[in-house]
Amino acid sequence: MSAATQTTPWDVKQLMLALGQVKAAKATFVERKYMNILNHPLESSGTLVFVAPHRLEKHILLPKLESMILDRDKVTLENKSKNQRRTLVLQDYPVIQVFIESIRSTLAGDLETLNRFYQVNLEGTSDKWRLLLKPSKQDMQDIVSEIRISGSKNRIGTIEIIEAQGDRSVMTITEEGQ
Repeated sequence: MSAATQTTPWDVKQLMLALGQVKAAKATFVERKYMNILNHPLESSGTLVFVAPHRLEKHILLPKLESMILDRDKVTLENKSKNQRRTLVLQDYPVIQVFIESIRSTLAGDLETLNRFYQVNLEGTSDKWRLLLKPSKQDMQDIVSEIRISGSKNRIGTIEIIEAQGDRSVMTITEEGQ
């Protein structure tokens, strides 16, 4: 077999290499939170900005103006309608850190960090994949059962968070230009 016809098998390392090639991305999102106590999901929408490897911004435009800006080890939460702003250092909030790293590390293609916090499994092909993240530590397992991140090639299309108590959220992401 010639070198031109050999292909690298599709695995989580290949996915992380592909995701790690994206240095910046901007997208819109719609997030639906399904809660056992509600008959209908709560819905929010807005924009996402990622600048590799450490910056992630989530700007909620509807139903109210809120933002979360993650820059290295700090997260700034802002509620514009209440004129509130709070900055947290992630190491002071280990459960929040684990949750945030599921998304940031996936976007950055950082398998080493994902493996620190999660059991990582990959299903599918490069054209249609699903990354399954199960928390490794009990304190996180008490909150989240599993995070499912789906996409195609080096793009993420959905992030689904299954909470331990049965609630879940599904974020659908549409990258600009698609």
